[in-house]
Amino acid sequence: MKTRILLTLAASLALAACATAPKPLQGQFSTVSPRDTVAQKQTGTPVRWGGRIIETLPGQGETCFQMIARPLNGNGRPSTTSADASDGRFLACRAGFYDPAVFEPGRDVTFIGRIEGYQSTKIGDYDYPLPKIAADVVYLWPVQREVEVVPAYPYGPWGPGWGPGWGWGWRGWW
Repeated sequence: MKTRILLTLAASLALAACATAPKPLQGQFSTVSPRDTVAQKQTGTPVRWGGRIIETLPGQGETCFQMIARPLNGNGRPSTTSADASDGRFLACRAGFYDPAVFEPGRDVTFIGRIEGYQSTKIGDYDYPLPKIAADVVYLWPVQREVEVVPAYPYGPWGPGWGPGWGWGWRGWW
């Protein structure tokens, strides 16, 4: 009985370890979203935000990323459960050069930093205020590919004429 409890506890701890954020993304951060911070002007607040890259803008001495914000899941990765889920947009800037061919539109990135200020940008004819963070951490997530699983024997090991109640199929009698 004690062995069963210990095994259950060990399995639970192992699964819980899988749900934690990678080491660079751990810490305590404000829960304010980019959309909320535009209304409240919370300059200097430490945040962990993530989302999908809209545009990577290398400049002299720093690279800025225009992002569509997504809610973060338990391990800090931007959620992909709904393509419509958005917490607004934000701009994240970090010293150095980040290649736009690697940090391309559509990739998931999580940032840790402080809200540095706000910058207005045009989206169509609309002036959109973007919260700008000075990023200390830029975490590019690996691409998740959807894989279609096809059974090795879609009709059973004898080919498409066999199956429960099928008899010989088109190869012979029904």
